[in-house]
Amino acid sequence: MFRPMTFCMPVRFYMVVVTFFTATTFAAADGAKVVITVERPKPVEQEATAPFSGQRPAVDVAILLDTSNSMNGLINQAKSQLWTIVQQFAKAKKKGLTPVLRVALFEHGNTRLPASEGYIRQIVPLTDDLDKLSESLFALTTSGGDEYCGQVIDEAITRLDWSKEPGGYKAIFIAGNEPFTQGKVDYRTACKRAIELGIVVNTIHCGNNSTGIAGKWQHGAQLAEGEFFNIDQDRAVVIIKCPQDEIIIKLSAKLNTTYLWCGTEKQRHRYAENQVAQDSNALQAGRGAAAARASVKAGEVYRNLDRDLVDSLSGDGEVLGKMKAEQLPDVLKDMSLDERKAYVKKMATKRAEIQKKINTLAAERETFLAKERVRLAEDSGQATLGDAVVSAIQKQLAKSGFATTATTE
Repeated sequence: MFRPMTFCMPVRFYMVVVTFFTATTFAAADGAKVVITVERPKPVEQEATAPFSGQRPAVDVAILLDTSNSMNGLINQAKSQLWTIVQQFAKAKKKGLTPVLRVALFEHGNTRLPASEGYIRQIVPLTDDLDKLSESLFALTTSGGDEYCGQVIDEAITRLDWSKEPGGYKAIFIAGNEPFTQGKVDYRTACKRAIELGIVVNTIHCGNNSTGIAGKWQHGAQLAEGEFFNIDQDRAVVIIKCPQDEIIIKLSAKLNTTYLWCGTEKQRHRYAENQVAQDSNALQAGRGAAAARASVKAGEVYRNLDRDLVDSLSGDGEVLGKMKAEQLPDVLKDMSLDERKAYVKKMATKRAEIQKKINTLAAERETFLAKERVRLAEDSGQATLGDAVVSAIQKQLAKSGFATTATTE
């Protein structure tokens, strides 16, 4: 959905002062209930962007998808282009560092949801568990209803634990086809509140340009310093077959053998099974989607801290000594601490070797794709969801001080 029709004002950044707190309960990946206290800040504008502190920069993105009856095409585009979108963050760098990416997912406009809550549901809170995000996206179904854009934007602002990193990037992407003005929460209030907190709102209208403008989708983006797009939600995503795809997909499966999932026995099995399940979902969406997912898995943005021991050990050198034996994968339980460290490092080396092969092939694949896009004149016609999101991400990350390279499919 990603060909911009209007580009608005540059992104500003803000320093915030806490005024009060709200508590939000959500279900974690393992089904446990978690309560997060979210600060509701009063914005105080800074004259200049605060410098990046040198830690891995924060990137928080909330995706708000219309799941009313007419949006089956939109959901299919999201499924097929999820990993292409994530790739943009995987390639972004600030002072040579890959960002810590967290993504949240909301649905709105679905009559299966309570009318008293505005037909809105937070499906996934801001999380770095990209497999959980993929699982939830592929589980979405549609049912007719009213779309309350102002209310779902306001919910995303309030309920999510947005980063306070001054050198980061925070954005909402909202997609739908009904007027932006519906519902009890004024879209103007919601969008102004978002940008006061440094959260850019990008609007994606599923339909023609004049209808989107008349329905105030463009105005919402302007108020929150984002971009306004029109897409054809029913347009099939063009899948370009690349000679590297089959090898990359096979290497992705080998990459899975290097993960040492930790936690309760139920959690370990769930993490392992879901990783394979999301590989399968991506493949069902197309070989291009599966190859894009593999490319993400081969980079730093796909990290499983506190879930996988290889990633966890890279972040905390003492993590193995802090874990109880029952939290470890079976292969490590009867080993001494030194043996465990050696085994994890062995898996880290194996993973790095596979990732290097995938990255080499992914670079060759990008060169092939670039040539094919020119040959097929793929840029003709109305945009898809992925086109719109990628376009906005590229521009807005650059404005936030990230070095980026383009990828679309």
